[in-house]
Amino acid sequence: MAARCAYLLSMAAMCLWWGLTPPGAEAAETSTDVVQLYNTFCVQCHGLQRNGKGINTVDMSVQPRDHTDAKGMGDIPDDEMFRAIKDGGLAVNKSVLMPPWGGVLSDDQIQQLVGYLRQLCCQAKNPAR
Repeated sequence: MAARCAYLLSMAAMCLWWGLTPPGAEAAETSTDVVQLYNTFCVQCHGLQRNGKGINTVDMSVQPRDHTDAKGMGDIPDDEMFRAIKDGGLAVNKSVLMPPWGGVLSDDQIQQLVGYLRQLCCQAKNPAR
């Protein structure tokens, strides 16, 4: 195990020395990017804790979805989440208060958000011990 760790550390150091991207770094960048997307476009309504209690929700007649709710989020297919983000709540027979983000976000960014939402609800279902 120690030999494997030493090998991985030396490979990462060599990549950094030569200006190359270490294996797995792309995933970290994508993860950071998708969190930034969520923080920019979703937090106002869905909240910093991703629980549907954002700053804009005080006077909303329909409360935003709790993205940490494993049961509620688990029942929604990925393609429905994609359409809700891209075309807004009405596109999936939900609240008109969910705006369409398709004019602002690319399909790839929306797909990343769908994956991030899956991570959020799975983390809530299986919290770190």
